[in-house]
This record gives sequence, C-alpha cells and structure tokens, in this order.
Amino acid sequence: MRLGCGAFAAGCVLVEVLGVALFLRGFFPAPVRSSSGTEHQAESPAPEPSAGATSNWTKLPPPLFSKVVIMLIDALRDDFVFGSKGVKFMPYTTYLVGKGASHSFVAEAKPPTVTMPRIKALMTGSLPGFVDIIRNFNSPTLLEDNVITQAKAAGKRIIFYGDETWVKLFPKHFVEYDGTTSFFVSDYTEVDDNVTRHLDRVLKRRDWDVLILHYLGLDHIGHISGPNSPLIGRKLSEMDSVLMRIHTSLLSEEREAVSPSLLVLCGDHGMSANGGHGASSVEETNTALLLISSAFERRPGDVRPPKLVQQTDLAATLAIGLGLPIPKHSVGRLLSPVIEGRAMREQLRFLHLNTVQLSRLLQENVPSYEREPGFEQFQVSQKLHGNWVRLYLEEKNSEVLLNLGTKVRRQYLDALKTLSLALSRQVAHYDIYSMVVFALLLLSAPQALGSAAELEVPLSSPVFSLLFYLVLLLLGAVHVSVCTSTEGSCYFCSLSWPTVGVVLVLVSALLCAVLSALTRTCVDGKLLRRNPARTNSKWSELDLLILVGTVGHVLSLGASSFIEEEHQTWYFLVSTLCLALCHESYRNCFLGDNGESPCCLRVEGRFVRAAPTVKDKSTGCDVLELDRVCTKPSSLDTLRGCEKAMVLASPWLVLGCCRLLRPLNHTGVQWAHRPDLGHWLTSSDHKAELSVLAALSLVAVFALVQSRCSPMSRVAMALGLLGIYCYRASIGHVLLPWQRGSTAVSRGIIEARFVYVFVLGILFTGTKDLLKSQVLAAGATVKTVGLWDVYSGLVLLAALLFRPHNLPVLVCSLLIQTVMTKYIWRPLKHGAAEVAVMHYWFGQAFFYFQGNSNNITTVDISAGFVGLNTYVEIPAMFLTAFATYAGPVLWASHLVNFLSSEPSSGSALRRAGFCYALVCSAPASVYVVLVTALRYHLFIWSVFSPKLLYEGMHLLVTAALCVGFAAVDQARVQSRSGRAAAS
Repeated sequence: MRLGCGAFAAGCVLVEVLGVALFLRGFFPAPVRSSSGTEHQAESPAPEPSAGATSNWTKLPPPLFSKVVIMLIDALRDDFVFGSKGVKFMPYTTYLVGKGASHSFVAEAKPPTVTMPRIKALMTGSLPGFVDIIRNFNSPTLLEDNVITQAKAAGKRIIFYGDETWVKLFPKHFVEYDGTTSFFVSDYTEVDDNVTRHLDRVLKRRDWDVLILHYLGLDHIGHISGPNSPLIGRKLSEMDSVLMRIHTSLLSEEREAVSPSLLVLCGDHGMSANGGHGASSVEETNTALLLISSAFERRPGDVRPPKLVQQTDLAATLAIGLGLPIPKHSVGRLLSPVIEGRAMREQLRFLHLNTVQLSRLLQENVPSYEREPGFEQFQVSQKLHGNWVRLYLEEKNSEVLLNLGTKVRRQYLDALKTLSLALSRQVAHYDIYSMVVFALLLLSAPQALGSAAELEVPLSSPVFSLLFYLVLLLLGAVHVSVCTSTEGSCYFCSLSWPTVGVVLVLVSALLCAVLSALTRTCVDGKLLRRNPARTNSKWSELDLLILVGTVGHVLSLGASSFIEEEHQTWYFLVSTLCLALCHESYRNCFLGDNGESPCCLRVEGRFVRAAPTVKDKSTGCDVLELDRVCTKPSSLDTLRGCEKAMVLASPWLVLGCCRLLRPLNHTGVQWAHRPDLGHWLTSSDHKAELSVLAALSLVAVFALVQSRCSPMSRVAMALGLLGIYCYRASIGHVLLPWQRGSTAVSRGIIEARFVYVFVLGILFTGTKDLLKSQVLAAGATVKTVGLWDVYSGLVLLAALLFRPHNLPVLVCSLLIQTVMTKYIWRPLKHGAAEVAVMHYWFGQAFFYFQGNSNNITTVDISAGFVGLNTYVEIPAMFLTAFATYAGPVLWASHLVNFLSSEPSSGSALRRAGFCYALVCSAPASVYVVLVTALRYHLFIWSVFSPKLLYEGMHLLVTAALCVGFAAVDQARVQSRSGRAAAS
C-alpha cells in the first residue's frame, strides 16, 4: 500500500505514543495491592526479645495518647512556622515551639511534592511512585496498609474535614466528614471556612478518637500570588488562631482524661518562589512538623532547633502513639523524642517493633538482605535488647540497666536509620519487560526518514513470510519465559493471553515491515551510488545549522544540568538561527544570483529551484527526492527598496524581541530565585504599569491578528479582548481607567465566560467555513477558508489564560510570525522542511518564554479555573494543558496556516507534517533510551522523570497535529494511485 510521507509519519507517531505509554507503564509501575481483607489483617506483634528468660510482653503496647488531632495546612513551608513569618504572624505557635510542651521538626517530603502522594506518604510511611503526580487529579482508593485503615480496624472513630482527596483515598473510613474541592485555587476563604465551622461543635463532643483537618487556603494563595503575597500573612494568622482554639480545648479536656492528647501540625509539601510545587527544591520539600502534647516535658531554657526528619516518619509515630501496628510498607522510623519520657522498657519495646517491621520489609525487597549493614545492626540490637530484658526480669542493679538500656536504644536508633535509608533506595522497581516492548515498537520509525514524498509500505508480505512466524515464535517464547519465572512480575504478564497475542503479532509485523523497508532502502541506495547524477543535492549553511542544532539538543538531554536549564539551549538556538537568517538575507541581497546555484526557474511569478527527480515506475510519475518544493533563496532584485530593507532588518527585529523576553520570566534552576521583570510587574506597587502594558498588549494582539479574519470574527475578537481586560480588572490584576485605589475583588466568572462565548463563536465559524470549503472543493485543490479564524480563536483563548505580565510574550510571538512570514520565509523562499523546523524551534523557545520549565512547579494550574466556579475535571485539565503548551500549539497552528496559503500547499503541508513529526518525536525516542540507561541516577526522580512526563505530553500534542496532516495526505495519495491504475 502506498502512503504519503505525512500519513506515514502520523502513523509512526501514533505507534510511538503507544510505545511511550508502555514505557511509562514500565518506568512508573503502579503498585498493585490486594483489596482482600488479608491485606490489612494485623499480624501478631513480634515478642519482646529475651536471652534465657521468658518475657510476658507479647502484645502491642497500649496507646500513648487518648486522642489525636492532625491539623494539616497545605503548602506549609518550614519557614512559615520557624522563620520570620512565623514569629510575625503565628505568635501562639511560635510560643509552643520555643517554650511549650512540643517537639518541632522539619519534615522532608520526597518528589513529587503534590498533595495526594504526600498524604499517602504521611499515612502509609511508604514513598509513593512518581506516577502519582498524574493520579493526583483523580485519587483512587488507597489499598496499601496505612494508619487510617489500622485505626478503623481497631475500632477508633475518625472524623475528617477538608480536602476531598482524603475522602477518595479512604472512602469508608470516617464516621463523619465534609470534603472541600482542592483544585479550585481561586477560592482561599470559603475553602477554609467550611472546615473551621465544624470546630466548636466537634471539639465539645467526646465520641471521636482521631480528628483530621486539612486546610487548603494557604496553598491556593501561593498558586495565585506567590509566597510573598500579603495574603500569606493573613492566612497564617488565621491558622494560628485555629491552632490555639484546638490546643486550648484539648488541654481543658485532658483534666478529665486518663491519658494526654496529641496535636499534630504539619504540611504536605512546601511552596516554591513562584508559589507552585511538585519539584524538588528546598522550598518545596521542607515542611513544618510540630507535635504538641502535655506528655512532652520541656525544661526551662531548653531550646531545641527543629530537627530534619523524613515525612514518612510520621506514620510510624502515629501508629505507636495510637497503639496500632506500624504499616507494613512503611520505610519511616519512630520519632524518638516522642517516647523520651517513657520508661526504658517501653522505649526499647517501641524501637524494637519499628526495627522488626523495617527488617521484614528489607527481607521481602532485598535478596541479599543478610549482607545489608542495617540488618546486621538489627541483629546486634536485638541480641543486646534480649540481654537487657534478662537483667530487667532478674531485677539487677538499676544503674547497670540504665547504662545498658541507653546503649541498646542508641544501637536501635542507628539500625533504624540505616534500614530506612536502605529501603528508601529500593523504591524504584522498573518493569524492564514493558520498556523493552516499547523499544521494539519504536523500530517502526526509521523508514520515516525516507526522503520521498510517498512510501511503499509492505503490509501483506511480512505477514506471510517465514521471518514473521519465526519472530512471533521467538517473542512468544521470551514472554512465556519472563512470565513463568519466579521473579517475573510485570504489566504484560498480568494481561490476558488474547491481548498478549495481539501485541506480539503487531510487534512481529512491524519488525518484518521495517526489515523489508530497510532492505529496499539499501537496494535503492546502491542504485543511487551507481548513478551519481541523481545525488547532486546540496546542503546549505542553514540546513547544517538546523541539523546540528536539533541533534545537539537531543544529545544534551542526557545531562541533568542541560535539562534543568533547557531554556538556555533554545534561547541559544533561536538566536543563532536569527544570525544565520541575517547572513543569508545579506548574502542574497548583495551577491544576487551569484550567491546561489544557477539552477533557478521562475514559475508562476515565484522562484522555484529545479529539483532532481526519480521516476517512479509503479505510478509513472515523478517523485521529488528533496524534502522541499520551494527551496533555497533566490535573488531579491525584484523587491522594492523599502521591502528589501525590511528583509535585511527582520532577523535583527526577531533577535531583539527574543532578547527582550528573556528577563520577563526567569526559569530553570540557576536564576529562578532572582527577581525578574514579571515579579516587578505583578507587585502591588506597580499595578498601574501592569495595566498599561496589558492594555497595549491586547491592542497589539488585535492589530496583528485581525487582518486575515472574517468580519464577524474580527468583531468577536475585539469584544473578546475587551472582555479579557475586564476579567483581569475584576479579579484585581489590573486597573480600569475610572478606578481610584483598591476596589472589591471578585472571581471574574461572568467576564471570563463572556470571553469564552466569543472564543467558541470564532472557533465554530472558522471550523464551519473550513468544512464548507472542503466540500465545495471536491476534486480540486483543497481550500483553507476559515483556517485563520480557528487560529485567531486559539490566540484569544491564550490571551485569556495568560497572566497579564505574560501578554507581551503573546504579542512578540504574533509579531515574529508576521515578520518572518512576510519578510523571511516568502522572499527567501525557504522549503517546507526548513519552515517546519523553525516553527518547532520557536514554539519550544516560547514555551520557556512563558516562564515554564522542566519542573512540575511552573505549571500554572490557576489557568484551569478561569471562568469556573467549581472544579470540573475535563475543562480544568484542558485549560491547564493549553495554557502550558500555548507556545508550541500556536506556532504549530501558524505552520498550518502559512503553508496552506502557499502555492503547492498540499505538497508543502505534507512535507511539513512529516518534518514536524520527526523533530518532535526524535527527542522523545532518544530520551526514553537515555532515561533507561540513567534510571539509577541520583536525579532520576527530581530532574529526569518530570522531563519524561513533559516529553510524553508534547508527543500527544504532536500526534494530534499529525493526524490532521494524515487525512488530507492519504486522500491525495490514494486518489493518485487510483488514477495511475486506471491509466
């Protein structure tokens, strides 16, 4: 079957998307836990060790606390409590930290620092997988052993108010609950009021054992305006007063209680310098942890700085405090200050239970556990503990018992530390089998490197060849061997045999098709070498720059520093591209036809380089060897003086725009902490300057887009841009001309929906005109009426979702597109391949000009709630994704518009689709190989894994674009093949 290069590239990209999905499934394996009752059945606790004596302590120790209140403040960074902000805005908490009966810690959270994985870490003590960053949007039921499940099984009554993520994780565990939506970040008042309103009533009751409160307002303020917003101080003061109410109530109730209560103040993650979270910076990982109880003794003048611990340590501490078994998969260790006031025998018993649990987990996960230092320390500790118990039961000298007990306790603490570190290193279990299947699927891509406009893909011959059956038999044998081995536990082994058979047949057919295509390519290559006259293509300096730049960027992804600072790579590439275009325009202007090869023809008023052709015997038509229709620049003598001056000045104008955008948003790691122009504009002292800049930017957007819009779309665009300014004014970002001072701030729901009406109207009008033109143009050249209206609708949506200080990024993007279209690509007659790669480069550069990076922190989730008064999953995810990838999407859309408006647009569009798919999919293909090789790298989770998610998302966007190319491409190829067969 004959396929156009665009259709073949789209097919390869879709196969690659499937391959990347399988790779992600292997790289981020979702833990499969049994949902049966045996998963949470409490095992009999390990008996107290003894040496030659019989100990009567074989049960769990009694609970240390009668009640536990967990007050979790989302995004509670450690310096919000222990720093200057805590001293200023949280006086009662500061008093408890300095002089009260409390123990303070800085709890380190492991990436990904988003809410759902952090809740799992707090309650299970295990380290959640990185894939949980995606599950964060729709949390599944937690089946892993955890403190909440153990407490419910022990008959404890649990009440919860706050983030509904808890309700999704523990759907049947609370006797009373009231969940609030966590993703509607525009609300930072009601979301906390809905929690606090229950306090007075529930604190007076005595029918509960555990109370959990999850406050979201602080996190929402961070997403909206960052950690330096004046709203942060007000929210911290509010939280301080809530803490005081809870603590006062618990103290008054303890007068009648047998045992004391425990109040836990903690955060799930921190907050970065721009208010986001999800990555691994210190501001995002370090959270405050404060344990408050009258059982803790504090001597006068005993000031202890907060000790650095792991967030997973809280699960073991809560389990011991409530008299519960420690969760089976916990890698945390008991916070020893909590038990310092207990008798030595109790302290050693608690530490022994924790050490036994970690040693059992080590035995299950590490085959050579006996050689682990932590296991050896555990055995020594247990032996010493047995000796201490024997002396204790024999009632020996108390001083000897104290000295030996102190030694045993220190030995246990060392063993706990070593075991916990060893288990934390074992959390990365890779499904290598799924990753290998991805590599096999990826082998279908090499044939897309062919230069012909059409490809003969052998679909029937491989299926009936002996090689196909041999490959299928070999893959089947490998699958059976892997899945029947004792250590075989992977995703493919859990699939049904019919499903596995379909996958193996697909992989075998693809491998055989690739081998057939490569064989044909090698034969054609020998024929070309025998006929040198057919291989006289010439590479220009611009071609070499594009090739070297693309390959260099792909190779740079193997270094963590280049991934963290990838924006610098794209800034350098687009700057170098501008200089290369400047050199090219000057050479053609001053050298004329002497600066290029003499084979130039004037066709329909335009210069088109004569390309050598290869006669296709199967169809009797000429197929272009080169990847361009309109190729290298011709003489500029036909241009007038002012147009020629603009051609010469355009690269410098583009270079100037890119340079002006760089200080707007500092991104990456090295410079992200430094103030930039965006921070200056968004400060409350410069709201007037931001208002003027936003207004001028919106006017510029209209001026740059309206020229090619239909009259109706032009009016809708103007009203939509006016509505955008009104929306930003309503939420307090900018000022209206008649405003004086601060005014009441709303959510801007009506104004944003007003803009959405015009966005949908423009998109509908453009799509209708585009489909109408396709029907009317049957049998003729495909028309593209309405395509620019669709593009202008996307521009209007981007202007709505962009923050006001980022509107100049949108203006510069449109300005560069206009300048390069009118004064570079058309006069210099660049080929479709060059234009496609330039669009890809600029799209990537503008992704970073927006302030994005390869950290999850920079994703602006507030864009997903523009115009929404509650959290709606699909629209919120779409708006967030579009706002994040607005730069690449707009440049890809402009590529379609530009090539569709050119003569021979069908061929140019097909080739552009092929080249765009190639340059987009190549980084993803190479990167997964690099990540596989670096899967044990120190920064695999903090640097390489977030980039892998970005590459996967970008590949999905590319696949959607290539599918659009493929429909037109394949229709053209099939019709051409039909005409050739008829003739």
